[in-house]
Amino acid sequence: MPREKGMPGGTEMLLLSLLSRKEMYGYEMIATLREQSDHVFDLKAGTLYPLLHGLEREGWVTSRDEVAKNRARRYYAITPAGRAALEEQKARWDAYAAGVRGVLEGGAYCGA
Repeated sequence: MPREKGMPGGTEMLLLSLLSRKEMYGYEMIATLREQSDHVFDLKAGTLYPLLHGLEREGWVTSRDEVAKNRARRYYAITPAGRAALEEQKARWDAYAAGVRGVLEGGAYCGA
């Protein structure tokens, strides 16, 4: 695994993780991230949608429009390529977190 200065793509990984569980629309993702992270992740629409558009360009998510109760919503779903990217990002995150734990604990971390 290559060495990095930081862990890029963390928010994208979280979005892919949400979508790996079920199809969601934008505000639903914002609310779920906020709730599940105890308000650590409190994205604004102006941050979320560019991330989702980037994930679409990568081929990791697809979107579809649906109208319910006179309200149009765009639902996002993860693709097989997105699931593969999520697994890769999770492995990178685990390695990064292990490195941080090693430094915080004063030595190399040998996680199980």
